[in-house]
Amino acid sequence: MEVVASAPGKVLIAGGYLVLERPNAGLVLSTTARFYAVIRPLRADLPADCWAWAWTDVKVSSPQLSREATYKLSLKKSTLQLTESANPFVEQAIQFSVAAAEATLTDKERKDALHKLLLQGCLSITILGCNDFYSYRKQIEARGLPLTPEVLLSLPPFSSITFNSEVANGTTTGEKCKPEVAKTGLGSSAAMTTSVVAALLHYLGAVNLPCPGQSSSDSAIGRDLDLVHAIAQSAHCIAQGKIGSGFDVSAAVYGSQRYIRFSPEILSSAQVTSVICLADVVSDIVTRRWDHEQTQFSLPPLMTLLLGEPGTGGSSTPSMVGSVKRWQKSDPEKSKDTWSKLGAANLALENQLRILKRLSEDHWEAYESVVQSCSHLAYGKWTEVATSQHQELIVRSLLATRDACLEIRLRMREMGVAAGVPIEPDSQTQLLDATMNLEGVLLAGVPGAGGFDAVFSVTLGEANNAVATAWSSAGVLPLLVREDCRGVSLEDADPRTREVSAAVSSIQIS
Repeated sequence: MEVVASAPGKVLIAGGYLVLERPNAGLVLSTTARFYAVIRPLRADLPADCWAWAWTDVKVSSPQLSREATYKLSLKKSTLQLTESANPFVEQAIQFSVAAAEATLTDKERKDALHKLLLQGCLSITILGCNDFYSYRKQIEARGLPLTPEVLLSLPPFSSITFNSEVANGTTTGEKCKPEVAKTGLGSSAAMTTSVVAALLHYLGAVNLPCPGQSSSDSAIGRDLDLVHAIAQSAHCIAQGKIGSGFDVSAAVYGSQRYIRFSPEILSSAQVTSVICLADVVSDIVTRRWDHEQTQFSLPPLMTLLLGEPGTGGSSTPSMVGSVKRWQKSDPEKSKDTWSKLGAANLALENQLRILKRLSEDHWEAYESVVQSCSHLAYGKWTEVATSQHQELIVRSLLATRDACLEIRLRMREMGVAAGVPIEPDSQTQLLDATMNLEGVLLAGVPGAGGFDAVFSVTLGEANNAVATAWSSAGVLPLLVREDCRGVSLEDADPRTREVSAAVSSIQIS
């Protein structure tokens, strides 16, 4: 038996910083970039002496990193024997998933099936990440290739990730060290953790994952996704050493959404796993009432998400968040005012996008006509395309959406200046202003916590092609990532054995 599960990366288009505190909401889009976890048994049959085993084998392979780690799993405690941690996110995902299966499967027949799988050494795990999660910009530039989507499309999927070499006394030793993996900010650790948790829980019989195209609104599937979410959040928080907002894991599980974080107290027991039994921790986690809120949200029709990599260096999100929190404490009055205005702008953006989606459903012909016409015009001329009352409403909402985006950017810049961190650096401001002045551009901004990592835009109709061309000319690498509303999903096969769609970008670096 083989199980393959996948989980998407994310882009937070509104709610940066505010989403850290309840009840502020964030608008997060799941993407075409996905992590895959492939689970197979290590053995075809049960060995004769397996009844006496206290441990079983676990093998984790990451072909793109040329890495393989082997562990022993305690059948009694559901914990891994670690001599040296290779990947804490994967290791915590394994431990929490096995413990969750043990805690939730109470039927004897299903419990026996679980133990049989564990004795077979079911935990042969292969992890694959779409290349969209990683930046290869420096290598592309070194080869003298243009910074265009076509370059990315021409290269194979799931390619290996290059390693640094140790440098001692100015000479290269040739020994492999930790890989230099520049990322694009799509939440790779959350997507990877979620894919492993989902695949294991499905393989062990604790959940039934939705297949591609299958609605997650079914109550049974909804309960199973809630279990995946609880375990993935727990494993991810423990692995990263802090309890974050969790919007990245939530998007990996449920897909595009409006998200309000869970209360950090829910994971209070998970923070002391070193002194209490993991089984008790997991039992506590799965029986608690998780109070996060995730409601359906996605871009309106005929709109396209586009991401670009400026190549001006990365940013440390934890460091930036820390600086903003220190500013809040040092100047509570000013920070509260900025916080309030930013929250209002985020809400305005959400409301206008929801209005546009409703208008598309109620007046499709008018909506399609306006969007297609505006896709060829700069925003200053959008009012000229409205020839009916419905079209006027649509244009008015498009312009209000832009205004909300500009207000968000203004308040984010104010916050950055006050806190002394580059939330929207000057270089990004110039790029985003130029982008928003292009024909057919509705939104442009820095996703999540901001900084130098990436920029995003939302375009009308086919305007994304013109934006990609303009970005390439400005030295920005347009990525192939688009919105895909799906969350975690059961796949029909190992993605390496089937043709990968053009939506999955890839590159081979020798």
